[in-house]
Amino acid sequence: MLVASTAACAKKSAAPEMQPPEVSVVTVTPQDIPWTYVFVAQAQPSQTVEVRSLVSGTLVARYFTEGTDVAKGAPLYLIDPAPYEAAYRSAQADLQAALARVDQTRRDLGRTKALFEGGAVAQRQYDDAQTAYEQATAQNSAAKAAVDKARVDLDRTRIVAEIPGRVGRTELQVGAQVPGPATLLTTIDELDPIFVNIPVSDNERLAYQDDVDKQRLIPPAGGRWKVQLVLADSSTFPVEGTINFQDLRVDQATGTMQLRAQFKNPGRRLLPNQFVRANLRGATRRHALLVPQRAVQQGLQGPYVYLVGQGDTVSAHDIVASAWDGHNWLIQSGLKPGDRVIVDGVQKVAAGRRVRPTTYRESADSVASPREAPGGGA
Repeated sequence: MLVASTAACAKKSAAPEMQPPEVSVVTVTPQDIPWTYVFVAQAQPSQTVEVRSLVSGTLVARYFTEGTDVAKGAPLYLIDPAPYEAAYRSAQADLQAALARVDQTRRDLGRTKALFEGGAVAQRQYDDAQTAYEQATAQNSAAKAAVDKARVDLDRTRIVAEIPGRVGRTELQVGAQVPGPATLLTTIDELDPIFVNIPVSDNERLAYQDDVDKQRLIPPAGGRWKVQLVLADSSTFPVEGTINFQDLRVDQATGTMQLRAQFKNPGRRLLPNQFVRANLRGATRRHALLVPQRAVQQGLQGPYVYLVGQGDTVSAHDIVASAWDGHNWLIQSGLKPGDRVIVDGVQKVAAGRRVRPTTYRESADSVASPREAPGGGA
């Protein structure tokens, strides 16, 4: 009786068998997804003009307000025109005298020719008359050129904007002496449209080309990338741009190749030298393997995930995750289609243990981020 009673008590006190922990899993499935490349870029004017005077003299007027927009042809400065007006009038007088000499020598040549044909004068006299007329004609041409130059110099005393844009700080004040084109007066930057320079490292360029060659990536049709800008305050620039230039060489100083995008710039919100984030959109990533971000763990040897294998047994697998896609990681290597990756419940599992897998369902509060490839290029 005592033995039977002891055995019954031992059976009662034995702990119940532990159930395998429940985890949510996602099955890795290849899919084609829109893909965006992200770069740090910098704005620059679409045109920049240095305003210089091609004539020397006293600066007698400035017609613009520094830092404002000016139209093409708008007056900017006036160099004292008085000396140039005098030179122009003198050149016109010299031209009138030259015209008079041409008329006189033409008449002399006509009379000499008639006398020569009648045998009244010698050949030398006729040749002298012909030479005098030709010299007068040449002097007349030189006088015309002098008038044109004097007119050009006079016009250049009025300095106008060669392009529309925003005029900068004036370097000389009214009353200063302008020695000529060596002295910068101001600059004009055309800000609408505006350019954005996008540096692409050589590694990024080669990675992109490798993806295209191996058909992991399909570029946009005709290479027509759509460029979206994100500003320093995380706002999105309201206008989409296009690539209008791609350099054909790598800068040996920076190791980058330059792309350039063009944007309309209403309100001049983009300014020269402003840093922005440029998102190049329009490509398609083929057969992408994606897993939720929180499924990826970080170990001493790098990132890894837990897989559920046969018999619902857990194993750990090292992976290479190359980029973000929304709230997922793009897996470059380490996984294959059909693998079951644990997303929720990783804190309850260990390699070699069994689990009870359930299908992972994306929650509404998942944090989404822009699709980007931190190590990619275009």
